[in-house]
Amino acid sequence: MPAWNRVIALVLAALAGCGGGGGGSPPAPVDGKVLDDPTVYSSQADASLSGAEEAAAVTRHTLTLGGRTLAYTATAGHLIARHVDTGDAQASLFYVAYTLDGASAVARPVTFFYNGGPGSASAWLQLGSFGPKRLVTGVPATTAARPFPLVDNADSLLASTDLVFVNAVGTGRSEAIAPFRNRSFWGVDSDAALFRDFILRWLEVNGRARSPKFLYGESYGGARTAVLARRLQDAGVTLDGLVLQSPALDYNSNCGVNGLPTSSCAGYLPSLAAVGAWHGRTNPVPTDLDAWLAGAEDLTVRAYAPALDAWLGAGTPAPALWQPLSDLTGWPLSRWQAQFNVGPTPYREGLLSGQLLGRYDGRMAAPVGSALAAEGDPSSTWVGDSFARAIDSHLSGDLGYRNASTYVMLGSAIRFWDFSHAGRALPDTVPDLAAALAQNPALRVLAVSGVHDLATPYFVTETDLARLGSDRVAVRHYPGGHMSYLDDGTRPRQQADLAAFVADALALRAADEARRGPLALPPRWARGAAVDRAGTVQRPGQVAPAREPAFQAPLRDPWIPAAPPR
Repeated sequence: MPAWNRVIALVLAALAGCGGGGGGSPPAPVDGKVLDDPTVYSSQADASLSGAEEAAAVTRHTLTLGGRTLAYTATAGHLIARHVDTGDAQASLFYVAYTLDGASAVARPVTFFYNGGPGSASAWLQLGSFGPKRLVTGVPATTAARPFPLVDNADSLLASTDLVFVNAVGTGRSEAIAPFRNRSFWGVDSDAALFRDFILRWLEVNGRARSPKFLYGESYGGARTAVLARRLQDAGVTLDGLVLQSPALDYNSNCGVNGLPTSSCAGYLPSLAAVGAWHGRTNPVPTDLDAWLAGAEDLTVRAYAPALDAWLGAGTPAPALWQPLSDLTGWPLSRWQAQFNVGPTPYREGLLSGQLLGRYDGRMAAPVGSALAAEGDPSSTWVGDSFARAIDSHLSGDLGYRNASTYVMLGSAIRFWDFSHAGRALPDTVPDLAAALAQNPALRVLAVSGVHDLATPYFVTETDLARLGSDRVAVRHYPGGHMSYLDDGTRPRQQADLAAFVADALALRAADEARRGPLALPPRWARGAAVDRAGTVQRPGQVAPAREPAFQAPLRDPWIPAAPPR
């Protein structure tokens, strides 16, 4: 038996709060079994495992939410994604699941979380949003001590749903299995198909075929969710809800990511207005942010978007708009007069003299030439290293999963990704979302965004989703950036909206089943029992790839071209 498949019993111990890093041996989990996994995982494009085995650390914990103590199990390890039709082992995907103890497998919802990139690990959502633990970042301030402390999350969604955080191939510790290579799954369609096969496997192994099911994708994960939902339902998996966190649904509608000089940046205007107001550069400086944004949205639709189309098409100026746009955003009138199609990059570089604003969160700024500004986005640099440290500490200490390979936060996938989809060079996944809704009349969608996000602006998302014309799609926006859940004021509001979304979906499901009876399971689950956990046998003699840096690349999510629009 391979050494990393041994399960070692642990002694019960009180667990001190886990910080973002530090020396010494990691603490033992409170209760459960550890897994010492000696496999060396690589995020390189042509890397693959000669074989893999399904194994996981399993530990038990408690979390107090609203005066109620929840007992839950954490499972951290690998499952093999097998092709839905051929059964071929494709990749060993690393995941962490937090499941409520004693809950009914039929009634208890499960939500699958993943970040974007493409090529980004799920640590951002796992330790930043609604898991049992979260990092205290202090966002948007940049004054907190780093690394950030990891604390029990009073805003966790664990009371509403089980949580499964999935890492794409080439991120975390996920890797392809030969004859496939990591890059075999680095494309819009191949990535979504692999996530489908992982979710099918998780449901089978855990006997959760009848559970209510939700998907939660952030940034590029929004595009993944649209394609994945359609593929899962094609495979007979009925979904109850989709959550789109700051999604990049149509790359062709976002001037900040498609790199096209003829692409309109009109959808950024409300976010520029929010950021300008935060920094006190607008005229006037609003006291009611919601009303200010409503005015910005109205100006965008009524005047700026059509005037910008005329300017891009025929160079037609719009002098009547220059002053209102300057007042709304704080961007100088002379700059509006000279450029008019203002994207996020010049705004971030020029709003505050000598300061660079964050792309993920425009409220955050750093002096040009400073360490926080050196990687091009202070709001990313501020959080990156603490998340990279904390995920390793949480896995090895709290969850008992131990492996010497680097947990890859953002690997090389972004340089190889095939963005083509449905006949277009850059993906537009709104039609996939429309197809998923058409497949399933009970399916609901909730989009959540931060209004200070200068990567995937909330109004671009709303405009993309408006194409669906569906009353089953809801949108919410809050103060905050791309990872709106990092904001201490926003996170409880967003959690409440998410909990209500899950509860409403469950009520609709119950009403539908009362009318029609439980949905029939597809043939693969006809026996109603979980399949065994046997995986591909690890073959000896695997050559270990070179170890990679601890923090591979600055967070750039979604993908941006080499020369973004000025």
